[in-house]
Amino acid sequence: MRILFTGLEDERFSRPLQLITNLFYEESELSITTLADPELIIDIQYSIADSIITAHAKLTEIATGNMYEGNYSKEFPPFETEKEMFKKVKSAVSHVYVTVLQELTGVIQPWGILTGIRPTKLLHKKRNAGVSYEEAHKELKEDYLITDEKIELMQQIVERQLTMVPDLYDLQKEVSIYIGIPFCPTKCAYCTFPAYAINGRQGSVNSFLGGLHYEMREIGRWLKENRIKITTVYYGGGTPTSITAEEMDMLYEEMYESFPDVKDIREITVEAGRPDTITPEKLDVLKKWNIDRISINPQSYIQETLKAIGRHHTVDETIEKFHLARKMGMNNINMDLIIGLPGEGVEEFNYTLSETEKLMPESLTVHTLSFKRASEMTRNKDKYKVAGREEITQMMDNASTWTQEHGYVPYYLYRMKNILGNLENVGYALPGQESIYNIMIMEEQQTIIGLGCGAASKFIEPDTGKITQFANPKDPKTYNDSFAEYTEKKLNILNDLFKVPSSHS
Repeated sequence: MRILFTGLEDERFSRPLQLITNLFYEESELSITTLADPELIIDIQYSIADSIITAHAKLTEIATGNMYEGNYSKEFPPFETEKEMFKKVKSAVSHVYVTVLQELTGVIQPWGILTGIRPTKLLHKKRNAGVSYEEAHKELKEDYLITDEKIELMQQIVERQLTMVPDLYDLQKEVSIYIGIPFCPTKCAYCTFPAYAINGRQGSVNSFLGGLHYEMREIGRWLKENRIKITTVYYGGGTPTSITAEEMDMLYEEMYESFPDVKDIREITVEAGRPDTITPEKLDVLKKWNIDRISINPQSYIQETLKAIGRHHTVDETIEKFHLARKMGMNNINMDLIIGLPGEGVEEFNYTLSETEKLMPESLTVHTLSFKRASEMTRNKDKYKVAGREEITQMMDNASTWTQEHGYVPYYLYRMKNILGNLENVGYALPGQESIYNIMIMEEQQTIIGLGCGAASKFIEPDTGKITQFANPKDPKTYNDSFAEYTEKKLNILNDLFKVPSSHS
C-alpha cells in the first residue's frame, strides 16, 4: 500500500505512522513529503490551544474516491516540556489515523493505537496515581481506542499481579537478577536471543562461565555492601540446562556464596526450555539448591512442526521429561506454547491444548508468533507459511477459553512488533503459582541486573522511574574479552542509581 500524508512535516511522525500502517498492511510505503502514484492520500491537521490538542484526519482512497474522516480533541494539564507535548500530539495523530484506517479496511485493532510492548503499565500508572478503575477504563478506551475485551484482560492481570505481589509499587529499592546462558542444543527458526549451538563449543562454554562467575561475585559483593535485597533470580538464555550438571552445580553454589540472603529471595527460576537438555543428574542439582520452578517448553505437540522450526526433540520426549521433573520434585513447572507456527491452524493448536490438559503445568505462557527481524524465519518468510489474522485470533480465543475452563488466570502480557494478528503473549497460571520475575520485568517497577553473555540490564531510578538500558556483548568471544569492563560499568550505574559513593574497586 502506497500512502502519502499531507499536513504533517515533522519527520518524528514517520515511525509511529509506519508502525500503525504495519498493523493493517503487510507491505507499505509511506511518505510525509512526496510520493508518486499513492493509493491513499491522508491529510492530518492538528492544533494546540490552551493545552487542548485537536486532530483531524481525512483519508481519500484514490481508486474509488471514497473518503473517511476522524476527529480527536482533549484538554491536558499544562505541558512542562516540548517532549511531553509532542508525545500527546503523536497520540492524537495516531488516534485519527487508526480511526480512518479502521473505517477503510473494516479491521478493528483490539489494542487501538498501542504499538508498544507493555500495555498493562498504563493501567498500573493510573491506579498508582489514584485514578479509579472506572475512570482509567474510560481513558484507555477514549484515548487509546483499546477495546472493552482487552481492557478487561488488562484489569484481570493488574488485579492478579497485585494479589501475588501486594508490595509491587514499593520494590524500587530491591533488584532482580537475570542470568543469561547463551547456549542451546540447536537454534530455533523464530529465535533472536543470543543463543549458540553448544556442540563443539566447550572451550567457549568454559571461558564464558568464568566470566559469569566473576560478574556474580562482584555484583553480589556490591549488593551485600549496600544492603540491597534481591526479589527474584531468573536463569534464561539460550537454555540454562544446556551446560553440564557439574557446571550447573558450581553456578548455583556461586549464587549462594555471592548473593545476599539467597534463602529470602522470593523466587528462583531456571528455564529448562529444551526437553533434550533435561537429565536426572541436572534435576538432582536443581533440587540440591532448592530450585523447583522450571520451564519445559513444548511450543507445539505436532512433531512435523518441531522439525520445521529446528527443535531437535520429540513430542514424546517433552512429555517424558515433564513426568521425570514432576517425579523428582519440581512442583512449579511452566510450559510455553506458540500460536501460529508454520503449517499450524486451529485444529493443530486445539490438539496441542488437549495434550497440555494431560500434564496440567502450574503455568502456561501462550505466545503469538512474531516475525523478529533477525530470525531465520523472517529471512526465509516464503519457506514458513503461517495462518491468517482470523485463524490466529480464533486460536488466541481458544487458548483464553481453555485456560479459564481449567482454572488458570492471566497474570502478565506483552506484545511485540510484527506479531501475527496484532495480538499479544499472555502468561496464565494456577492462582498462587504466578512467576514474580515475569511480573517484575513486564511492569518495570524495579531494576533488573543482567549477568552473562547477551544479558540486558534495565536500571530503574527508584524515585523517578527513569529507565536506563545496558547490555552485555552478545557473542561469547567479545564477552570473554570484556566481562570485567562491563561489570565495572554496571557497578558505576548502580552507584549512581542508589546514590552510593563509588568505592568498590
